[in-house]
Amino acid sequence: MRSPDGLEAILLVGGQGTRLRPLTLSTPKPLLPTAGVPFLAHQLAKARAYGVRRVVFATSYRASMFGEAFGDGSGFGLEIVYMTEDTPLGTGGAIRNAARALTCPPEAPVLVLNGDILSGHDIAAQVDLHVSRGAAVTLHLTEVDDPSRFGCVPTDDDGRVSAFLEKTPNPVTNRINAGCYVFQRSVIDTIPEGQVVSVERETFPGLIAAGELVLGYADTSYWLDVGTPAAFVQGSADLVLGKLDSPALPGPVGESLLLHGAVVSPEAKVTGGTVVGARATVEAGANVRGSVLSEGCHVASGATVVDSVVGIGARVASGAVLREVVVGDGALIGPGNELTSGMRVWPGVNLPECAVRFSSDV
Repeated sequence: MRSPDGLEAILLVGGQGTRLRPLTLSTPKPLLPTAGVPFLAHQLAKARAYGVRRVVFATSYRASMFGEAFGDGSGFGLEIVYMTEDTPLGTGGAIRNAARALTCPPEAPVLVLNGDILSGHDIAAQVDLHVSRGAAVTLHLTEVDDPSRFGCVPTDDDGRVSAFLEKTPNPVTNRINAGCYVFQRSVIDTIPEGQVVSVERETFPGLIAAGELVLGYADTSYWLDVGTPAAFVQGSADLVLGKLDSPALPGPVGESLLLHGAVVSPEAKVTGGTVVGARATVEAGANVRGSVLSEGCHVASGATVVDSVVGIGARVASGAVLREVVVGDGALIGPGNELTSGMRVWPGVNLPECAVRFSSDV
């Protein structure tokens, strides 16, 4: 089903992405290369496929980079406009600020997307539910193993949200706020302008307390918050492997995705949804699995890189082992280093031979 004519979307992309440092020191999280393209390209392609034609970016951190990346949106078949917060306003404040650029009438639905979520859910079904029930807001809900890390959202048998319990230690349900909302435009206009507001802690609970109809659209499709390095790597690999469809994927699904100018030796093993960036090199005998190799990086013969990110122009020497590691741009991992368990190497750092080991054998 196509969206109603004129449906507009707000895309929340103002966060600093601190959990992803050092990847986000110079690049906003939503612009990090993910399965070969900026992360937001996947969200924009999905919205465009559904029928969204106009998107308002709610920007703050390194705001100018979004315009440089996406321009007016014509390359995506969209109209993109940008609204920037001089100081961060929280999720609600950002939505309210971005709404100044909307053109739809008060009774129209507005799609709100978070710039760090990969989701396979049916946007059309969520919007249809919202419109058919005349809801104030309809939240996408998904099920997770550990709901205490997210906003817990119980609903009644009719789908009405009965509470919004943000990151409670004793969740009453494993259904959580999945970060995609359909707002009635008039409801957005009730959010205080120019103030720091959290939709999770203020707007949604306030609407529920006031008796407004807040619905949950629950499903069990693919969903991932890519806010941590491990999740970011997983999301990129899942897209390359085809576990989540994306019209923005710049190549066929498979064990690896090689971008323009990438050189991979026939004697190298590159699997698990690995992306080999433009002009990156993987030498014979290297083993790379489920990783993101950034533009111009180099993985030498005999190196092992698993579930990791290797930054732009970084070098991994022969015999080095990386497991669940982030290597910043321009860093050098010397021979015999063994890095694991979420370690992060900052840009430009030079680790000499055998500087870090997790085991005694060399």
